[in-house]
Amino acid sequence: MATIDGETMTMEAYRGKKIIILNVASKCGYTPQYADWQAFYDSHKDDAVVLGFPCNQFMFQEPGNAAEIESFCQKNYGVTFPMFEKVDVKGSDACPVYKWLTDPKQNGWNSEVPSWNFSKYLVNEKGQLIAYFAPNIKPGSPEFQAAWNKK
Repeated sequence: MATIDGETMTMEAYRGKKIIILNVASKCGYTPQYADWQAFYDSHKDDAVVLGFPCNQFMFQEPGNAAEIESFCQKNYGVTFPMFEKVDVKGSDACPVYKWLTDPKQNGWNSEVPSWNFSKYLVNEKGQLIAYFAPNIKPGSPEFQAAWNKK
């Protein structure tokens, strides 16, 4: 995967941590969730990572280029969690991460594709997909907390 800065990154870098994967957009009603997920990331850096994947597939709500997206996220929400290049998260051109997240043959159970910006996937420390969450779910939501705290 390419980071928003164009560097190559593999999921191996996050081995042993829980991973929250978000498809994000700068011009969406859910965009303020950047602050929620940044706060979550700040308080769980030792055991978790939040990964943001900008996507322009939902009403063209992420029109910017990499530099614009990165600047927007840092300036408005202080985002320091890893951000990746703008990708497709559904359809035949979906990036490999989202192909894995949405194909039960690859991930073991889930076929739920992002329904909108800020859909979330939770991967455990062993690299197993354990939950999918709709865009309205935040870190403090009971559904997220139940999955997060599951051993």
